[in-house]
Amino acid sequence: MYIKKIVLGIVLLGLIAGGFFAYYVYQAVFSPNTNFNTDTTLVYIPTDATYTELIEVITPVVKDIYSFDRVARRKGFIDNIKAGRYILQKDLNNNDIINTLRSKNSPIQLSFNNQERLENLAGRIATQIEADSTSLIQAFKSEAFLKEKNFSLETALSMYLPNKYEFFWNTSAEQFRDRMLKEYHKFWNDKRLTKAKEINLTPDQVMTIASIVQKETAKVDERPRVAGVYMNRYANGWKLDADPTVIFAIKKHRNDWNTVIKRVLYKDLELDSPYNTYKYKELPPGPIAMPDISSIEAVLNHEKHEYYFFVADVENFGYHKFAKTLSQHNRNKKQYVNWVNKQGINR
Repeated sequence: MYIKKIVLGIVLLGLIAGGFFAYYVYQAVFSPNTNFNTDTTLVYIPTDATYTELIEVITPVVKDIYSFDRVARRKGFIDNIKAGRYILQKDLNNNDIINTLRSKNSPIQLSFNNQERLENLAGRIATQIEADSTSLIQAFKSEAFLKEKNFSLETALSMYLPNKYEFFWNTSAEQFRDRMLKEYHKFWNDKRLTKAKEINLTPDQVMTIASIVQKETAKVDERPRVAGVYMNRYANGWKLDADPTVIFAIKKHRNDWNTVIKRVLYKDLELDSPYNTYKYKELPPGPIAMPDISSIEAVLNHEKHEYYFFVADVENFGYHKFAKTLSQHNRNKKQYVNWVNKQGINR
């Protein structure tokens, strides 16, 4: 009888201990364990992160890091860490947190436009994905890549079409570059290639003229007309005489890309640079900025007209006055120069 009581006591103690253990396990696995007040928070896990680095990242957003650690070890998560951007919901338990970090890498909407150089593009992209600007610019300027894909340092910017794209945060520099090449070839479909051929331009040449159009006018509805002027000049063997190309040439010559030039002077037109379209009638060796799609389409579908000149319209700011003859253009230009002088714009 006494032995039965001892056995019964041991069994009861075991049941109680088991109950406490089961309760502890349940609490560790299934009780809410987040430590933020917003509905969601973002967690970024770097590429090749160790478990120690993961713990450093996750500690600020969980209440009990020790219970998280124990569940992570039991689920084998410490040997299966995946880089990425993860959205954690408020009041998730450790089990759900770990499942999220295992399989729910959340993409971002990456965007860029109006970048003047590859360096500017690299800086812009580096603010949105894991790859830093150094690795990005190295990928953009890779001689082997450019040669294989029929680009040069001068034309490489053409490959990056401004838009919104879905990427994973942990995209590498090379992965970003290669995806942009696919988007470039997707954009240059048979229809656009045929249009380029019909106006006797290669895609690179279209992009170069489009970049000038982009810099000349911010008015999307005016871009086909501006493009028509440049196509008229180019088709007839004239120099483009585009101020934005001179500004680009000055910046490149000085290696000062932060300088602001509001007025091109006559002395600037003498700068010996392949980008100076006042000096050379050949197209610049590459784009002077990143044209957006509206500028590219403006070239491919430029307005057919007889204008060969244009100047800023001081009576309708943002737009331009167009002229068929030099004498008409000079009258328009005089009005613009008088306005500029009154504003005291000397540079």
